Amino acid sequence: MRLHPRSRRGLRALTDPEAPSDGPVPWIVVGASEGRIALVSLDVAGRAVDRVLVDASSLREHVRRAGDTTRWVWSDTSHWYPSLIAAGVRVTRCHDLRLAHAILRDSALAFDTDALRRATEWDAAASVSDDGPSALFDLDPGSREAPHDIDAAVAEFERQRRVIGAGAPSLRLLVAAESVGALVAAEMHAAGVPWDGRVHDEILTAMLGERDSGGRPPARIVALAGEIRGLLGDPGASLDSQPKLLRALHRVGVAATSTSKWELKEYDHPVVAPLLEYKRLMRMYTANGWAWRDEWAPEGRFRPVYVPGGVVTGRWASSGGGALQLPRQLRPAVRADPGWTLVVADVAQLEPRVLAAMSRDAALADSARDTDLYEGIVSRGVVSTRSEAKFALLGAMYGATTGDSGRLVPALRRAYPRAMGLVDDAARVGEEGGVVSTWLGRSSPPPSPGWRAVQSRAGDPDATETDRTQARRIARDRGRFTRNFVVQGTAAEWALAWLGDLRARLALLPFVGDEDAAPLSGALHARQAHLAFFLHDEVIVHAPAAHAEKAAEAVRQAADAATRLLFGDIPLDFRLDLQVRVDAAKD
Repeated sequence: MRLHPRSRRGLRALTDPEAPSDGPVPWIVVGASEGRIALVSLDVAGRAVDRVLVDASSLREHVRRAGDTTRWVWSDTSHWYPSLIAAGVRVTRCHDLRLAHAILRDSALAFDTDALRRATEWDAAASVSDDGPSALFDLDPGSREAPHDIDAAVAEFERQRRVIGAGAPSLRLLVAAESVGALVAAEMHAAGVPWDGRVHDEILTAMLGERDSGGRPPARIVALAGEIRGLLGDPGASLDSQPKLLRALHRVGVAATSTSKWELKEYDHPVVAPLLEYKRLMRMYTANGWAWRDEWAPEGRFRPVYVPGGVVTGRWASSGGGALQLPRQLRPAVRADPGWTLVVADVAQLEPRVLAAMSRDAALADSARDTDLYEGIVSRGVVSTRSEAKFALLGAMYGATTGDSGRLVPALRRAYPRAMGLVDDAARVGEEGGVVSTWLGRSSPPPSPGWRAVQSRAGDPDATETDRTQARRIARDRGRFTRNFVVQGTAAEWALAWLGDLRARLALLPFVGDEDAAPLSGALHARQAHLAFFLHDEVIVHAPAAHAEKAAEAVRQAADAATRLLFGDIPLDFRLDLQVRVDAAKD
């Protein structure tokens, strides 16, 4: 690797912590080499100006001394950052090659991506490709890790820099936001959600009965199971196997095709009520019961594993702990440490507000200003009730064509033509087999070969009506997918900007003394307000009681900054429901 000596002085100061520094370098690439950690420093032109081998302790010192303007480039934040966090070392900025590769490889706003597509070793974070609306929520954790060696990292970073430089300017912001999101995810896992195990136990006991010492289901579930089997007339009926349960239901006249709550409620039979209650309690017992608490929330912290960009739209997913499906019944177990508070904030109607901002629909923005957006729609006389406004707007974004949503959407089109035109256009592109992109440039996956084959077959001269009907159906399905992709994906981008700005603001808040620390939050966060939880449009900040109001103000300011960053000066607020909770874990 050729070095450019004119830049050696500043880089040598960074790689030698005792040397004087004339300023940090823009990028330092981190990777494995010869059984150690290699640091390759790059100048503003992306040329390598230094390369050194260090051990883990030296890496921590280099990061401490690098300064806030240096961006650490590495294969995967979840691989490199946890050990730094454990040592109390904070990375201000990074470039996550794995996450950036997935964005840039597929973005319609990126150009000259052939080299990225050939670098298949980086496809561990490949996006989901699904033609149906369920693709919005599917998780693809990847079948392998990204390469961690230094030469692979340097080569991939060079490819990505070329693509970013040639693409739309928004891609630079998107990659930066995605990368800071990875830092936040790793930090929140390490800090954990403050969790009161005794409150959790009280909730479970009240719902399910006492915990069985032998690991069997608690008494209330056992009693319900016996009652249901009696009503089915089958003492050995399997209640946890859908095919077997459906056969038992059919024998007593309940002709359901699934065991979903919504379908079972349609039947007037004595077995339905206890069966629904059994399913509710069994779900709590198996998903978030005592075994879950022992594994995921021991000793005062719930530490889920977040997966940034785990959903095709850019939304986060989780691969451990079920953080994104935490039942509301367990929320009381989220308790601040003694002397600390929880600042809880969620955005009211995030996706509809994002739609108003993207479309520059002044009428919809006016309906949302300083008020509940759905109430604002009612006050303009578009529909009669808040529930109608909600059904209509969500129906427009998700492509509902039947029921109340389908009936009310035409009224929205008349009142908010720009907003409705944006999602209608996205649907039309999807139905025609095209690709749509979010505000910053994350693009939807293209149709699968199977989808294209069905459409092609429907156009043949000898196509049957069944062929044409199937083609229209899957085209509409894809249109519903792309309709919501642009909104949900842009909402995810706004949330990343909110997280990144909030993280930076919280890092500026004062530290507390050791006597007021929260040691369970780890070396990096024990003495300062920090992010503890994130779910799509909600954050929880764990803050020293003395700094609770400052943390709350940081949450508000970060939301305003995220709106300006993405959408500029727009007469639209992203309204927060913000609470400062003073309840603390029991001693």
